[in-house]
Amino acid sequence: MPAADFNMNEIHWLMDMFNTVDIGLVVLDRDYKVCIWNGFMENHSGMLPSAVKDKDLFDLFPSIDEKWFRSKSESVFILKNRSFTIWEQQPYIFRFKNYRPITGKADHMYQNATFIPLSNTMGEVGHICIIIYDVTDVAVNKKELEEVNRKLEQVSRTDALTQLANRGHWENTLRQEFLRIKRSAGCSTLLMFDIDHFKKVNDEYGHRCGDEALRNIADLLRKTLRETDIAGRYGGEEFAVTLLDTDRQGAEIFAERLRSLVENSSIYFDGQQIKMTVSIGFACFQTHFERYEKWIEAADKALYFSKENGRNCVTAYQDLNES
Repeated sequence: MPAADFNMNEIHWLMDMFNTVDIGLVVLDRDYKVCIWNGFMENHSGMLPSAVKDKDLFDLFPSIDEKWFRSKSESVFILKNRSFTIWEQQPYIFRFKNYRPITGKADHMYQNATFIPLSNTMGEVGHICIIIYDVTDVAVNKKELEEVNRKLEQVSRTDALTQLANRGHWENTLRQEFLRIKRSAGCSTLLMFDIDHFKKVNDEYGHRCGDEALRNIADLLRKTLRETDIAGRYGGEEFAVTLLDTDRQGAEIFAERLRSLVENSSIYFDGQQIKMTVSIGFACFQTHFERYEKWIEAADKALYFSKENGRNCVTAYQDLNES
């Protein structure tokens, strides 16, 4: 075979590979004009090579983040080194629709990209090649896995009945707040309460009614919470609330609002109206609490006092110390 024919065959093979390979190949000059546009780019953009050749890239694709793209490209032009970008940093360069059937939930193609400097015979970089990889399957699978893990983590921290934080998660947040407030010397308050005569509700109406009562109390509690407050089901019919950056006066207002809200509400079960009340105790943080468990003990002691002295009332731990 003559050398000329062999070279022509090589060129034909290269051009065939260039247009059929399942990656995008784009060559830009120093002014960001399109010089090369392969079959992948044509298929996904709907633009023929003849339609994009010598056209400004940013005019063709206004959705490209021009500032980011220029910054990425200029380093390749100047430093003559390759550069890479992954979909976690930049979901895509060219906003192409996603046509993959397996990951059809993605509305666009996720892309990784490589920026390659192209030198002339003088060693000057006058063009760059951008290789576009479709990584939609990888990206969607990873995002779905992260979402599943997020939901599992949420379930592991949540009380199934009340949808408040479970005891383990709530207690962990209290421990963190205890350490924070120890360092900052601020003020936060721990409030604990439980439903008065809850056993009677279970005995007279059954555990389904008791579960409904717990859900109702949790809903009422959520209505009184601020964004920074952390509420949890401590166990059985007992609840706990960490009132961040809240002094005694603020805690009393919160506790009384909650107590009144419960007293003036009802649940209806099997056609019967059921009224409930709660007993509340709270303890403002004190420097002599050497462990967060001492803080819990203080609030629990105030709660016990409320239950032993008529129920449906609020007691501050500080008042017990002063009496």
